[in-house]
Amino acid sequence: MITRDRIKAELDQTLEASDLANMGEREQGKVRDSYKQQDRRILVTTDRISAFDCVLGTIPFKGQVLNQMAASWFERTSDIIDNHVIEVPDPCAMVVSECEQLPLEFIVRGYVTGVTKTSIWFNYQNGVRDFCGNKLPEDLKKDQKLDKTLLTPTTKHEKHDRPISREGAIHEGLIDAATFDEAGEICFKLFKMGQKVAAEHGLILVDTKYEIGRRDGKLVISDEIHTPDSSRYWFADTYEERFNAGQEQRKIDKEYVREWLADRGFLGDGPPPLLTEEVRIEAAARYIQAYELITGKDFDPASAPAGPRMAKALAPYAVN
Repeated sequence: MITRDRIKAELDQTLEASDLANMGEREQGKVRDSYKQQDRRILVTTDRISAFDCVLGTIPFKGQVLNQMAASWFERTSDIIDNHVIEVPDPCAMVVSECEQLPLEFIVRGYVTGVTKTSIWFNYQNGVRDFCGNKLPEDLKKDQKLDKTLLTPTTKHEKHDRPISREGAIHEGLIDAATFDEAGEICFKLFKMGQKVAAEHGLILVDTKYEIGRRDGKLVISDEIHTPDSSRYWFADTYEERFNAGQEQRKIDKEYVREWLADRGFLGDGPPPLLTEEVRIEAAARYIQAYELITGKDFDPASAPAGPRMAKALAPYAVN
């Protein structure tokens, strides 16, 4: 694992945004820049970090971790569902096929946790006992393992995502029953496999978000899968001890940043606190640790600056 001094040296060298010429129509999301072409996209995973639907700044090496980790998971899960990957020509970039994205995020949960307004624990604390169509018992505790894995979708393309049930999504015309059920079955299979792989590396895959699209009439997994941005990971060896003691779990994911913000009163409204140097370094260290534990590979930082490197790697995909 690279040192904190190495991470610190990159604080002013992060990939905040991309500006690739001749790659198509540029669109900017919270974390990824995409360049839309006729039947494919160039996805650039930047070092931007977002929480509570707000872009907060950058974390060193985050884009590379997410891009390479997602690529690894796409390959691992290809026997469960096809994915949108065409090629990974750069540590921070992926060429993918164009898909019609379903208007829901499919969130699968194995534990009662979370600080965001769409999380199961936040809602449970506020009296919700029917969460996205799932009946919850009384007396659940934070970080408790659920009796069964739950599917808890949220909306997309709104200022703030909101939890929604299967029936609600169908009623609002967001999706039809057959597509929802097919996507849900796929998500449960992906989550079960993700839990198995995580357990083999001493981790618990707590919950995760899946984005699913349709290509040539078939559902495909897209965006990212089982990364520290889209998933919560805890260390398995101390779970029971910490849960029984009412202590926070040891985690290597974005929840560290979310909790730091929540402790300062920020849950998405108003201006966010400025991430400190230490928070950015600690977050980077956790992302890199997650990559190394789950992929079984040493993290090899890509050469900088990223812009010229990506331009060269993506040159074969230039469109004008």
